[in-house]
Amino acid sequence: MPLYEHVFMARQDVSSQQVDALVKEFTGVIEEGKGKVVKTEYWGLKSLAYKIKKSRKAHYSLMNIDAPPAAVAEMERRMGINTDIIRFMTVKVEEHEKEPSAMMRKSDRDERGDRGDRGGFRGGDRGGFRGGPRPPREGGDRPPRGDREGGSTFRSRPPREGGDRPPREGGDRPPRDFGDRPRPPRPPRDSNPGSEG
Repeated sequence: MPLYEHVFMARQDVSSQQVDALVKEFTGVIEEGKGKVVKTEYWGLKSLAYKIKKSRKAHYSLMNIDAPPAAVAEMERRMGINTDIIRFMTVKVEEHEKEPSAMMRKSDRDERGDRGDRGGFRGGDRGGFRGGPRPPREGGDRPPRGDREGGSTFRSRPPREGGDRPPREGGDRPPRDFGDRPRPPRPPRDSNPGSEG
């Protein structure tokens, strides 16, 4: 039978026991369709990149499934009806991973505090916000933008001689000086521009 990895996200206001009940319910649907759920993992309550159905977080759960396509389709149909499920995704795979998934390995590593030295913003030899100044580039500094070969430049034409923009016709307008007088009041804004009174 085909192998699938299925991940679903449940609303943030359901409990982890309710998520377990959902997993058991959908495992029953798969078993009714002559399939089996090989492994399940609860990944926990995680933040979403953007709001989905008024939720900022969701409970993530993984199911490794060995079942005919009709059983998976029936499970997905029921998930679409269930109000506690906000998103789900099923992917057909060649084989299931024997060890824990990457999400579970990441949480194990976080619990141990074994983060390693990854460089970048957290420090290391690559510089960044917390790592101090950057090391010099190989081959020296880059030439200014306009001098790069084949590179784009923000100027569309060569700079003018003299460097300044030519004066406008009629001369430059002098800045307004009100002297000791107070600045004149602005006219009131019309709060309803479409209505005439």
